[in-house]
Amino acid sequence: MRQSMGRAGSCYDNAAAESFFAVLKEEIGTRIRPDRAAARAEIFAFIEAFYNRKRLRKHTKWGYLAPLETRQRHEQSHTPAA
Repeated sequence: MRQSMGRAGSCYDNAAAESFFAVLKEEIGTRIRPDRAAARAEIFAFIEAFYNRKRLRKHTKWGYLAPLETRQRHEQSHTPAA
């Protein structure tokens, strides 16, 4: 098994992951949580309640829609006719 990572010193290899974690740190902060369960619950709530459902993709390619809306429209346009 080989770990998948970008080259050392190249921030562009993992740009999407770096961007996500920057937003996560900005939104929920870096304070210490009382336990692992509390941290997991807060991260889950952020991802499911905001990041995937309310956050707008700020680009004309995505129509300024939230990721969930983009996915739903994509699935509707690729649904085979009955």
